Amino acid sequence: MTEGPRVEVDSGMNASGALVVSCFPSIGFVSSIVAHYLVDKLDLELVGGVRHPKLPPVCLVQDGKPLPPMRFYSGEPICNMERCDKVVLIASEIQVLPELNLPLADTLLDWCTENGVGATMLIDSYAQGIGQQHSIFDDDQTDETLLGIGSTDASHETLEGLGVPLLKQGVVGGITGVMMGESRRRGVDVMAILAESDGEIGGSLPDARAAARIIECLDDLLPAVHLDPEPLLAEAQRIEGEIREMMAVHLNPPADSGDSMGSMYG
Repeated sequence: MTEGPRVEVDSGMNASGALVVSCFPSIGFVSSIVAHYLVDKLDLELVGGVRHPKLPPVCLVQDGKPLPPMRFYSGEPICNMERCDKVVLIASEIQVLPELNLPLADTLLDWCTENGVGATMLIDSYAQGIGQQHSIFDDDQTDETLLGIGSTDASHETLEGLGVPLLKQGVVGGITGVMMGESRRRGVDVMAILAESDGEIGGSLPDARAAARIIECLDDLLPAVHLDPEPLLAEAQRIEGEIREMMAVHLNPPADSGDSMGSMYG
């Protein structure tokens, strides 16, 4: 039997009371833009990652240094949540294989519980219409929508305090959907914020504007991320460009590369 995913982080890392922000691939690169922005603005340090044989055999490269496909960052910015005195960021630009969704969700939730984190927030996005990973059935047709999902009453209160309305009904797929379902089953405090995006996963329409809406929302929790709207949008667009450059070779693999990149965007 194949061993499940393993979280391997620096031995000195202390996640007790941390706000865990999880950013897996999303429509319009929204979660990736948010993740890179938080690393930059909160001065987070790479502290480890997730290992499993079925993760894609690649590393991302930034500033000449390799990055694992699924990685952990940590830091201690100012945080306005009572239970939050530090931030742990889980970031990945890699699509999780369907058969890994449940074991990965179990591994991450186990790690959060064992390390006494304060709360966990999943960042994601959705698009109106058929064929998207998340089928959202709200009646808002604008491109300015944020919606929230919470596994507990406490997470509902946090989302309300952030001004994020709850999703009334819909279907959320992938690692976000599995983690939300498992967190309610376990009674663990987990919330998700999803931004409506005009982009698409791996497509030609990255959505820095949707990412900026989430970053503005996080300002209420993390004052250090604050920027005025226009500079914030420009910063999100700059990070969007960096992500696209960093991933270009993986989004357009050579013809003889076989299926080794099949679990990247697309």
